[in-house]
Amino acid sequence: MAKSTGDKELDRIYKELRDNNISSDSSHNSYRSESSTDGDLLRFFVGLVMLAGGLYMILQNINVTSSWGFYSYHIGSFHFSNGLILLPSIIGIGMLFLMDRKIFGWIVLAIGIAIILLSVFLTTNVYWKSTSAYTFIIMFGLTAAGAAMVLKELFRKR
Repeated sequence: MAKSTGDKELDRIYKELRDNNISSDSSHNSYRSESSTDGDLLRFFVGLVMLAGGLYMILQNINVTSSWGFYSYHIGSFHFSNGLILLPSIIGIGMLFLMDRKIFGWIVLAIGIAIILLSVFLTTNVYWKSTSAYTFIIMFGLTAAGAAMVLKELFRKR
């Protein structure tokens, strides 16, 4: 049986509505993926804030002291004060101004700076302040949860 013109018209309208529906669904899906990207970004920044807050709290509970300048150093039976540690740096600076080949001056200066930094780091003491268990759990919980959220968003498969 042949379809009447009314049936053909209804089929055309049905196809048109179906095509419009499909195109509106795809635009709705693109909007949904855009909003999920915003949610991913929000989770990343919330995790970053949590991580920063936890690390801030941890670092606020650490005391750092140094005993540099109060001790003399021993090499064998020879004792020398901290002032002598500065001597290679001063000699390196002098060599930079006096010598034509400045590479030796830079080497001596670099060795002097390395000795100074090493002596400061070796005389540094780090102490943990006394805290409650609640504060301890909050500090490390915030840090762990924030780090997990940041890493999850960074390594999410897109």
